[in-house]
Amino acid sequence: MSTLRSLAERLISRLPPRLQVMAHWRFIKFGAVGASGTVINIAVLYLAQEFLLRRIEDFHSRLNYSIALAITLATISNFYWNRRLTWRDRQHEAHHSALLLFFNYVMAAGLSIVIQSLLTKWLALYLHYLVANLVAIGVASLSNFIANDRLTFRRRRAIIQAPSAPSATTTPPSDVHDKP
Repeated sequence: MSTLRSLAERLISRLPPRLQVMAHWRFIKFGAVGASGTVINIAVLYLAQEFLLRRIEDFHSRLNYSIALAITLATISNFYWNRRLTWRDRQHEAHHSALLLFFNYVMAAGLSIVIQSLLTKWLALYLHYLVANLVAIGVASLSNFIANDRLTFRRRRAIIQAPSAPSATTTPPSDVHDKP
């Protein structure tokens, strides 16, 4: 594991300084989760386009539904794994349900979902739809990471309460004065 880490650190050191900050382990975990989501996205897109939604004759209508299904399933998977792996150190209050956190995740990732959808449709005019989708996923990934790091899984500020001054009526714990 140490060799893998040193290799990753050497690769990161070759990036421009602005990108080095984002290329820490959290971003690498995010990339791994994103890669698994990409596999899900491409597989579902292909299955929907070629088999599941084959009854929809118009290619572009079928592509719209296929993209929506692929993005939805990949988003659910990515949310689960990002919550469990990428940002697991950022625990949220117990009163925040997973559904509310998922809603925040989808809202934060909304821009990247729009970018991916529109870019896929536009590039599909010039490229095979699967290649177009891969390019669109790559472009949308950076905005997705920033939005989720800053919004959905942001660090919660700890509420620091000032220690209350002891009053004259406060009695010290019984064992404080008993020790020699």
